[in-house]
Amino acid sequence: MTTLIRTSLALALAATLTTATAMPDNWSQPQPPVRLYGNSYYVGSAGLSSVLIDSGAGLILLDGTLAKNAPMIEANIRALGFKLADLKLILNSHAHADHAGGIAALAKDSGASVVVSPSGAQALRAGHAVADDPQAAEKDMDFPPVTTPIREIADGETLRLGNVAITAHFTPGHTPGSTSWTWRSCEKQRCRDLVFGDSIYAISSSGFHFRADAAHGDLVPRMRQSIATLAALPCDILVPVHTDSNGLDRKLAAIVTGKATSDSLVDTQACRDYAAQFTRVLDQRVAKEKAEVGAR
Repeated sequence: MTTLIRTSLALALAATLTTATAMPDNWSQPQPPVRLYGNSYYVGSAGLSSVLIDSGAGLILLDGTLAKNAPMIEANIRALGFKLADLKLILNSHAHADHAGGIAALAKDSGASVVVSPSGAQALRAGHAVADDPQAAEKDMDFPPVTTPIREIADGETLRLGNVAITAHFTPGHTPGSTSWTWRSCEKQRCRDLVFGDSIYAISSSGFHFRADAAHGDLVPRMRQSIATLAALPCDILVPVHTDSNGLDRKLAAIVTGKATSDSLVDTQACRDYAAQFTRVLDQRVAKEKAEVGAR
């Protein structure tokens, strides 16, 4: 699917979808694990990303997807030949049910420490979106709370485990605690920059406004800064939290069936294309909100 087609689909979606919807079937559809590059592996479902990194001194997992997907992720980890007990860190993009729902079970089963932004930690402990989340009013935002230890990370902070250094980049807007993550994976003498890109989608519960609002102020500048941050990241391989955001779902399927190799995942323009796509979605959302105000 070309960038133009993906953008058109995103714009069409944004034109009709300003609130959260029922969860698509592919969010819980099994997906065989796939090596992304070097020591990094895709272990999520067909529609929701989860990435495993082997640091040589323990495993790092990014996102737990849905609560009911935790056994699937654990099975994928084992299918790669790893032990769940070797999972040391679980990192989260943002605390919604579709990305954080499985974290409680995964942390309990493995004994891993959970690492998130301060706002994300608040939501994980509570088991639902924080009050100033654009989708806080959605009933399907609840998920099992994390009762094991949670470490709060700062923007730009780098975690180190074994031979892996992974950095948190706060990209708030979709949620107040949204975080994208970057690291390098190497094969022999060649290394690639990988990005676990959080959602930068301006979507909300009914009645929420991203523009100036007495409850939370104007979130649009924050979202534009987050989009710019993601666009500027060192980025050879982008893994967005939703695989259909950039065609990753099709690429993974092609790799599983032998029609493509992991080389198909390399795209140095991917983060900039992702940012441009959702800048257009945000622009359309802002225009819609302005029109609604003008019609009153």
